[in-house]
Amino acid sequence: MLRVFLRHGSVAALLAGVVAETLAWLFDMLALQPLMIVLGALLFYLSEYGMHRFAFHAPPLSWPLARRLQHRLHYDHHVEPNRLDLLFLPIWFLVPNLAFAAGLFALAFGLEAAFSALLGMMLAILHYEWAHYVAHIPYQPRTRLGRWIKQYHLRHHFISEKHWFGVSNPSLDGVFGTFRGPDASEKSASTRKLFS
Repeated sequence: MLRVFLRHGSVAALLAGVVAETLAWLFDMLALQPLMIVLGALLFYLSEYGMHRFAFHAPPLSWPLARRLQHRLHYDHHVEPNRLDLLFLPIWFLVPNLAFAAGLFALAFGLEAAFSALLGMMLAILHYEWAHYVAHIPYQPRTRLGRWIKQYHLRHHFISEKHWFGVSNPSLDGVFGTFRGPDASEKSASTRKLFS
């Protein structure tokens, strides 16, 4: 189970980035700022919800290339939720988005703050990828919280795609009104075929 998770390209890249930053910090080549690490993680959790709800569930775009991207990034994951090659964020999507976010941090707070925020984002994305992976494989988490998170995400796939957008952190569903209890939503006919 862990070996399959670690073998995925984006997970390997994220782990390499975390190890590189940690080694740079251990050898005094980088000063990490704890507040910026937390801020980077929080930024990812906000973007996890926002991208999932407003970009990945956006109506199909008219431009064919954009539609293909929508399918690869999310629509096809709803069609085949257990296909591992559709489960993880593609590296061609992940790297430019991390670079853009780190660049904004560098402009606003400086280079060291950007590296710290980048570490926070990478750690949060690893948490997201793990929670998402566990939700979609035939594995029963050992903790009560782990089982709850798994069921929470699976409701988004098998009950209603209009609720439960938080994959690794469902708190923003509560903030933005997309949180529902397990029996509070009617079963949608379009959980597998978004916009069909």
